[in-house]
Amino acid sequence: MRIVIQRVESASVTVDGKKTGAINKGLLLLVGIHESDTKKKIDWCCRKIPKLRIFEDDEGKMNVSAKDIGGEILVVSQFTLYGDMKKGTRPSFMEAAKPDKAEPLYDYMVDKLKSDTELNIETGEFGAMMDVELVNDGPVTLVMER
Repeated sequence: MRIVIQRVESASVTVDGKKTGAINKGLLLLVGIHESDTKKKIDWCCRKIPKLRIFEDDEGKMNVSAKDIGGEILVVSQFTLYGDMKKGTRPSFMEAAKPDKAEPLYDYMVDKLKSDTELNIETGEFGAMMDVELVNDGPVTLVMER
């Protein structure tokens, strides 16, 4: 599992001109699911992400989590995170899970975040061509691999 975590002031996803998800201050998660990923890996990520201390406290130090500030989370599937560019100029996506495996794991992740946190969780649309807009705060961008 590879997740790009961006601390944002706001973020939204639009599919075919319709906004499918939007958040204010919080985290934008771009989620790539590997062919070997499991629910156990997703459980670990879902426990950790809301508690990541990447928001600034009163002294300007990254010491506060999305959970602490009542932030929101926007989860967007992105298989291209597993693009392998070692050979040639066209990325290979062989390590990315196929949709029949990835979509249920993506849905599981979204459901897990919704059930295990009190934060507002919004989503994109799995497999769709999406327009993602964000105002990156910092910028703070991290990559989580599990």
